Amino acid sequence: MSFLKLRGAHVPHRKNTADCKAERMPVPKTVTIPVVMHIGAPAKPVVKPGMTVKVGQMVAEAGGFVSAPIFTGVSGKVKKIDDVLISNGQYVPAVVIESDGLQEVYEEIQKPNVTNMQEFVDAVRASGIVGLGGAGFPTSVKLSVKDLSQLEVLIVNGAECEPYITSDTRTMLDDAEAVIDGIRLVMKYLNIKKTIIGIENNKPQCVKKLRELAGSNSGIEVRSLPAMYPQGGEKVLIYNTTGKIVPEGGLPLNVGAIVMNCTTLAAISHYMETGMPLIEKCVTVDGSAVNTPKNVIAPIGTPVGDLFEFCGGFKTTPAKVLYGGPMMGIALPDLNCPVLKNTNAVLAFDEKDAQQPEETSCICCAKCIDTCPLKLMPAAIESAYKNNDMELLEKLKVNLCMECGCCSFICPARRHLVQTNKLAKAKLRNYQNAKKAAEEKKKEAVK
Repeated sequence: MSFLKLRGAHVPHRKNTADCKAERMPVPKTVTIPVVMHIGAPAKPVVKPGMTVKVGQMVAEAGGFVSAPIFTGVSGKVKKIDDVLISNGQYVPAVVIESDGLQEVYEEIQKPNVTNMQEFVDAVRASGIVGLGGAGFPTSVKLSVKDLSQLEVLIVNGAECEPYITSDTRTMLDDAEAVIDGIRLVMKYLNIKKTIIGIENNKPQCVKKLRELAGSNSGIEVRSLPAMYPQGGEKVLIYNTTGKIVPEGGLPLNVGAIVMNCTTLAAISHYMETGMPLIEKCVTVDGSAVNTPKNVIAPIGTPVGDLFEFCGGFKTTPAKVLYGGPMMGIALPDLNCPVLKNTNAVLAFDEKDAQQPEETSCICCAKCIDTCPLKLMPAAIESAYKNNDMELLEKLKVNLCMECGCCSFICPARRHLVQTNKLAKAKLRNYQNAKKAAEEKKKEAVK
């Protein structure tokens, strides 16, 4: 048996909203649309305060090749362009739009004309679609494969392995036809003969439905995988579906694979069918502080507070609110933070569930090593970080860490290992950049 199949954590599922069909919430009074909702260069605003905009109209254009345009999901007037705090701690420009409640559709919306791969990639770029499973990587960049002969398999991520989150589950149940159609489009234009849809075995309804729709002899296989976190991690999913290991510093393409989230594929299908770009997102709203957990469809830019209000508000004052799940989610400073393209859940927890356990001394049990899906040594990384040993951090391969949180979850001493890994990666990156700059300066001096 492989180490990737054995390693990971049996986290509690808590899929409370798995049977809750997504509900569309009322149009919010105001949306705040940051120019950073993807990996890569920020988008550039193309609207000005006072302008009237309509649903599907571009409000920010892509800022480079690795970037994505951004569109409004409400009609109304641009109130202002202001700096807002985003989840990574930076302030970035955001387009603030006051909704007029009319939801008038932008007149230039039209179905794209696609006949070949380049037109397909261009259409995906124009749609503003990014990885909707949480990563936010521009999908058009992922699809821009120079040598199609490298591609052997499309791997569809339907694992949704974090506790609470069920927005992908609802896509696979409520929008399954679009998922399959999106798969077939990618297979057609990238000339891929085989697709594997990986779904954790705690979602038998999803497995059954997609198998029925895919049919036999279609080149599409639906594979039921063990429900072990982080099954949806890209490298883990690749190994557990193909048996191949992505090399250090490599990409899925190095092993002939391309990995796409199921909701991303459904979004591609809808854009190709209607021409309406990415303007809204299905978000799981849950947690011990929430009155009525639901899956909610909301325009991008909607304040998360509006989502909680749509779900009946709070039964107790939340002590912590997260973008995403409890394993990899990011705490929000307030309820005015907007729904982003890659927001798959917002969770609100009461005081008991939000309480941080007290750290105690490491007992050298090695559970963090046994659990890490990439065979890292979190306790040793923590020691190297505290000792400022950059060379040891390099040897310990801290940059391979996917920040899944298995080490912190399993640690009996409640060490904040994943947080330390994040800090160690940042410290090592600064060290490596400074070292590189010093070497270049030395070469220039010799010349």
